[in-house]
Amino acid sequence: MSSRENTPGEPLVLPAPRTPEPAAAPGLRWGVVSPGHIGTQFTETAHRATASRVVSVVSRSAERARAFAVEHGADGAFTSVEEMLAAGGIDAVYVASPHAQHAELARPVLEAGIPVVVEKAFTLNAGQAAGLLDLARERGVFAMEAMWARFLPHYDVLNQVLESGLLGEIIEVAADHGQSMPTDPSHRMNDPELGGGALLDLGVYPVSFAQMVLGDLTDLAVRGDLTPTGVDASVGILARGERGRARLGTTLRARTPTEAVISGTAGQARLAGAFFAPTTLTVTLLDGRRASFEAPGIGGDGMAYEIAEAARRITAGDLESPLMSWADTLSVMNTLDAVRAELGVVYPGEAAR
Repeated sequence: MSSRENTPGEPLVLPAPRTPEPAAAPGLRWGVVSPGHIGTQFTETAHRATASRVVSVVSRSAERARAFAVEHGADGAFTSVEEMLAAGGIDAVYVASPHAQHAELARPVLEAGIPVVVEKAFTLNAGQAAGLLDLARERGVFAMEAMWARFLPHYDVLNQVLESGLLGEIIEVAADHGQSMPTDPSHRMNDPELGGGALLDLGVYPVSFAQMVLGDLTDLAVRGDLTPTGVDASVGILARGERGRARLGTTLRARTPTEAVISGTAGQARLAGAFFAPTTLTVTLLDGRRASFEAPGIGGDGMAYEIAEAARRITAGDLESPLMSWADTLSVMNTLDAVRAELGVVYPGEAAR
């Protein structure tokens, strides 16, 4: 972003995204673990908008695995990760299960030397995340958290705006993610055995966004309420980062605006709801100038950018993506752990906090 482009008094010009087209990325043969909603979205998006193809699927239910394979044209349907790995024919694996199963399912993939992309939150806690990333480093295998928003064109534009100093000194990042979820205790969002609660499923978005903008989050002030099953129903977080403060919220009990706003001494950047999905980025400066960026044609294919980024990095022999680095993942997981500790949320198998 040049000074000529944003001379006071002239129209505000936002930088162009540097994000490559997903369809231009190398095509990989993927195995999908857990063919639920997110696994289906990954598969349909890969087939529709990238050169990659899902060729194998793993489900605890053989019938469900076969049905998914038939529907999406996959060659292999298996009831365990080990069976899929033994069959071969895959270049990478996408783990789409609930958080509590991520570490268990991703570990054999890394041990087999196969690149892995793991849904967010990356694991149940920071200890599990560190264990997986240490294994990836030891084996020289690519691993990435599937925080798909970070790979979108408007996030690249936003990062260029931040790097240019256009907003001045960053004072605050405010972001929220609340959805009206079922209150049934057996629902996965309320189930401690599956890593339920608002924070790891919904709150990871605003926490990860704030970490992207501000760096590591510290000095946490946390308030929240728990469900009858002992997981977090609603959470409010105040925090400090290296480059400003954060005000974040998440809940299972109401649909919130799901916006993200970065406020600086010279202006503001706003990602309209839902900030983690393809949407509009608007930059408004204190002198009244305003400009917006939209990414036409993304529609429901936002996940394609994540798939393409992984394919490019894997093909290049990289171990991680700078857009969602291992350090980023560990930073976010450490924050989630600290918030849960303040709330007293402990999942089965974890030591008491």
